[in-house]
Amino acid sequence: MNKAVGPIKRKFAPWDDPAGVPFIRFENVTKRFGDFVAVDNLTLDIYEREFFSLLGPSGCGKTTLMRMLAGFENPTEGRILLDGKDLAGIPPYKRPVNMMFQSYALFPHMTVEANIAFGLKQDGMESDQINTRVAEMLRLVKLEKFAKRKPHQLSGGQRQRVALARSVAKRPKVLLLDEPLGALDKKLREETQFELMDLQIELGMTFLIVTHDQEEAMTVSDRIAVMNHGVIAQIGTPAEIYELPATRYVADFIGDINLIEGKVSAVSGTQLSLTSEGIGGVIDAEAAEGGDATVGLDACFAIRPEKVRISREAPPAGSHNVLEGEVWDIGYLGDISVYRVKLANGTIVKATVANMTRIVERPITWEDKVYLTWPRDAGIILTK
Repeated sequence: MNKAVGPIKRKFAPWDDPAGVPFIRFENVTKRFGDFVAVDNLTLDIYEREFFSLLGPSGCGKTTLMRMLAGFENPTEGRILLDGKDLAGIPPYKRPVNMMFQSYALFPHMTVEANIAFGLKQDGMESDQINTRVAEMLRLVKLEKFAKRKPHQLSGGQRQRVALARSVAKRPKVLLLDEPLGALDKKLREETQFELMDLQIELGMTFLIVTHDQEEAMTVSDRIAVMNHGVIAQIGTPAEIYELPATRYVADFIGDINLIEGKVSAVSGTQLSLTSEGIGGVIDAEAAEGGDATVGLDACFAIRPEKVRISREAPPAGSHNVLEGEVWDIGYLGDISVYRVKLANGTIVKATVANMTRIVERPITWEDKVYLTWPRDAGIILTK
């Protein structure tokens, strides 16, 4: 099966280069807090100039991993290397990393430019160099006109930019971002995500972000590590994670999806058939990469709602992957409509339709009898 890489924002994929050398390496790292294992024998490589996301629910170990890199926690086992150097024993203030916290932690009595200059002064930089660097940072985050203001005179988005400018002013090798956009409203958060991407590329720095926001990780990242209970469930580009989830957990965690349980009833190379009591029929699909499907094995079929076609017209006789049901619920979200279709045995399957035109009446409405169809390669069968 060809690997779907999807759109990328730049020609940058050092992880696919056999000669590529990781810039950050977590090597068999375990972190315990008493009897609780926060990170469990984890190995992870991150490359220079990469925008990398640690994504997962609360308690999955992502923040602990970042704090160990920053030096606020020490690994119980394993080691962490940055640019080939073992970080063991190096205190946080001597590590070439900087961390931007969700709270921003700006000094309320200082102006914007003073906040940005603070770390530079602590390092003993010459005043003329400080002025040049601060001016450069203000330009990067588009806050030149706000240099003399104090944090309480700024909007939430502007305070976030000040914190970001202060974090990168010292030009660390790695910038660590702990839920950096969590305090912003949805629209401003979306705008800031693109600004963050552009800034990272312009600076040429390595960014490591911790987030539980799937959309945020998908937007900004070169690659994403999806974490679960202290281990990495899958690493890949946003498109790989979304289109080719390796496990039920990843499929269910990223975006919206239909998961239909069943048993593998036929195997032909990467082509599988799944017999499901939930839909009362057989699904023909492809196996997930790295799967070990055999006839009789419990598995599930995963398909995104936007890949399911919904119609009141019956498909041609002999068509594969056809379900018949009744429209049970409709969610109108402006750009799309979400249809929840109830099958004869009560199973609910979701389909989404883009609202391409302004219409007063829906072509499909509540209690309509409809047919759901999809091509063989629209979803995958997961055995893990």
